[in-house]
Amino acid sequence: MKRVKLYWILQLIGWGSFAFVNIFFASLSQGITAVQVMAFVVWAAFYLLSTHAMRHVVKSYGWFKLGILRLLIQAILALLALAILNFIAQILINLVFGIFNPDEDFRTVIVAVTLFVNFLYYAFWFLLYFLFHFLDNYNNSLKYEAKINEIRLNHLKSQLNPHFIFNALNSVRALVDEDPEKAKSAITRISNMLRFSLMMDKKQVIDFADELSTVKDYLALETIRFEERLEVVYHIEDESFSYKIPPMMLQTIVENGIKHGISNLVKGGLIEIKCREGLNDELYIQVKNSGYLNPGTTRSKKDDGGHGIENTRQRLKLLYGDQASFRIFNSGNQYVITEIKIPKQRVTLE
Repeated sequence: MKRVKLYWILQLIGWGSFAFVNIFFASLSQGITAVQVMAFVVWAAFYLLSTHAMRHVVKSYGWFKLGILRLLIQAILALLALAILNFIAQILINLVFGIFNPDEDFRTVIVAVTLFVNFLYYAFWFLLYFLFHFLDNYNNSLKYEAKINEIRLNHLKSQLNPHFIFNALNSVRALVDEDPEKAKSAITRISNMLRFSLMMDKKQVIDFADELSTVKDYLALETIRFEERLEVVYHIEDESFSYKIPPMMLQTIVENGIKHGISNLVKGGLIEIKCREGLNDELYIQVKNSGYLNPGTTRSKKDDGGHGIENTRQRLKLLYGDQASFRIFNSGNQYVITEIKIPKQRVTLE
């Protein structure tokens, strides 16, 4: 069930129950008229609308990202304000329905008790909303931890699997006598990639520069294997380096371009990586590779035991929700283009 739908269901059930309980006890104590029933319903509706407004403020101003002390102070002040507004609303509702009694409603004790009860209702709602937010984020964190573990294991199996190591070492062996310096450089790149995979651990995001460095090591090794059959082009704007991205995301896209595109072409082809900053503080990543994406067997589905594009989509969804986007498509019959948009201010999983 979607979060918004669940929220409204809980709101309607909660404040509907509030109205029902008040009507029930009022009818037991002194009887109740249809007008009083309507007054209770409108009062409950005000609670619903005012708490929804409170939720909007909390989400818009990022209250749950604040420190505990500041959150507590702002919450108490907001709840006091809501309690006062609710008291004013009660007076107006009583006036509209002709059940206002100034001698009774404005007694000091009645005013104090009403404000206190209103504050308690709003405080109880806020605590429930905070608990819901916490449990929802905790659930997302668990999902992310499970997914990042899966990604990491799949990466170690497919990105640095024995087959890849075998090809890389064969390339190095061929260079040992022919070009010792180039062989040393290749060994260093393999070492860098192994170290990166082991040190990545469970990080949600890493610096774009670190990810790009690993991608360059990977493509440099693949260039040794494919020689003139692989052309690599980079177009990276400086602003890109101020962003953080999910680890191995770009690496996954590039690797799929090599595996499903370049390696299937007799003459090889092109890998082109473009990164730029958008107008609204977002990073646009585009990877173009030679090849053709068959719509019937797209790489959007899982391949090789779950590693690939589907994992990338799910990680983006878990981290950024609807703020990120992903698409993969053919550009004519010669190239496949993968485009990713990532916001600068990511959704934090706490």
